[in-house]
Amino acid sequence: MTHPSPWDMSEKKKLLVFERSFHEHSLRIRVVLSQLPLSVCVCISAILVWLYFPATLDNELFVIYLLSQTILLALCVLLPWDRLPYASFLSIPILDMVSIGFAREGSVDSITGLSVLVVLPVIWLCASGLYPRLAIFMSFLGPLGIVWVPLFVRGALTEQDITKPLLFPILMLGIGISVSVLTLSVVRQQRALKEKDAALKKALDVSTTQERLLNTVMEALPLGVVAVDSDGQDILMNRRQRQTHALAAPPGNPNPAEAELLIFDRDRTSPLAADRRPVRRAVLGERFTDQLVWIGTAKDQRAFTASARPMTDDGGKFAGSVVVFSDVTDLVNALAAKDDFVANVSHEFRTPLTSILGYVELILDDPHGLDAAAKAQLNIVRRNAERLLTLVSDLLSVRSGHIVIQPHAVDVAELVRGSVTSAEPRAAKAGIRLSMDVPDALEAHVDSSRMAQVLDNLVSNAIKYSPDGGDVEVAAWEDSNFVFCRVSDTGMGMTDDEQAEAFTKFFRAGGVRNSTIPGVGLGLPISKAIVEAHGGTITLDSQPGRGTTFTVKVPA
Repeated sequence: MTHPSPWDMSEKKKLLVFERSFHEHSLRIRVVLSQLPLSVCVCISAILVWLYFPATLDNELFVIYLLSQTILLALCVLLPWDRLPYASFLSIPILDMVSIGFAREGSVDSITGLSVLVVLPVIWLCASGLYPRLAIFMSFLGPLGIVWVPLFVRGALTEQDITKPLLFPILMLGIGISVSVLTLSVVRQQRALKEKDAALKKALDVSTTQERLLNTVMEALPLGVVAVDSDGQDILMNRRQRQTHALAAPPGNPNPAEAELLIFDRDRTSPLAADRRPVRRAVLGERFTDQLVWIGTAKDQRAFTASARPMTDDGGKFAGSVVVFSDVTDLVNALAAKDDFVANVSHEFRTPLTSILGYVELILDDPHGLDAAAKAQLNIVRRNAERLLTLVSDLLSVRSGHIVIQPHAVDVAELVRGSVTSAEPRAAKAGIRLSMDVPDALEAHVDSSRMAQVLDNLVSNAIKYSPDGGDVEVAAWEDSNFVFCRVSDTGMGMTDDEQAEAFTKFFRAGGVRNSTIPGVGLGLPISKAIVEAHGGTITLDSQPGRGTTFTVKVPA
């Protein structure tokens, strides 16, 4: 490896002076550079005089010209212009004009036209941008003094002697005006550029601050976030997502492609198809929420929900997507444990309940074993045991997601009338006006016991959640080969968030949890499962404090 020589270093420093913009230099350097063209011309003129007109060097005026230029260049180099008043350097071009006046008179018999050198200090004055009016005045007065002062010193002037040399100062005046106009234009442009530069710097600072804030927030998030462009290339990935990506990497492959990542379906063993992988779906422009996937293998495997939102450019075209991964392993395990607990408890309940019902039936079948009052009490026991057994069976059915139905020809209007009739005592006790609007007959092919269970649940809820009285209306009708049942109340109602969770197992609204209204949060999930088993739908419309309406729709 070779090192640059001192000569090379000095040459580079010299070149650097000329490579930098003029305004980037210090004031002293700018003054020297402004004087340098005239100094070079002075040296050339001195050499020409020495070679071809040596007698001129004996002229005192020419010698004063050379000495004054030498002194002025030395002043440009030596004076600390940064410490002096800023405009003080303008004295140099004014003194240059005086020095050029001596040159013009001292070289009359040798080199002619040295007075033209005054154009250089004129340009310096006008290009400085300082005191533009004074600079223009001096660009005329200085050259005029160069041609007039010697005439007045000699005396015996004629009108022709005075007017004849006026073209020269007028020409310098024109040059001075042109340079001043150009300089003012450049100054305005520089000022505008500085303002734009300041605005850009401010915008850059704001952008940098926002980027720093965004990066800090992204790194602090407990969620994995990755942003991809329209080609599927990663443009942003936070710390948590890098950990998730490492978890999904196959052993021995620290930088796998998307198709190589260990991402599995809900069963935790089936590799997720390429077109169903969250990032791939996001690159295709899909918008989705909470897609459950399993990432990794063996004991390190974790469950994640993925959500994606596409990004668009100014023209509305797809420009990429942001995908968010949330670790829900603990939640999934807790839900599985809860379902297992419910299933185990339900199985444990079913055997003793079946035994209880069996012995109750045996006792009730004995015509001489009990009196009427005891039989009535045992019937209550049997009815509640059957209800509890049905609840246990429904718990198991809801957990498995499979409700068994046995459709047959049923008069749905009769089911509605039976449900309303059964609920009338409770409605009267709660001060609720219970009404119905059904046709005389409404035939449908459904499971009568299951549909009765749905109607009982909905009517019971309508009465239960109207603690301050009000109206409950039950209606049924047929339209386009579908049977509709509607249960409306004017009770407590639900918020939008509560409506979104209404059909979730064990969910109860906040206002209900804080009251004495009984329930376990299974009526609506079971009703929904029954209706969907019939190929139908159940919807709700509710407003807090104004009541709730449930609408059941099943094929006729």
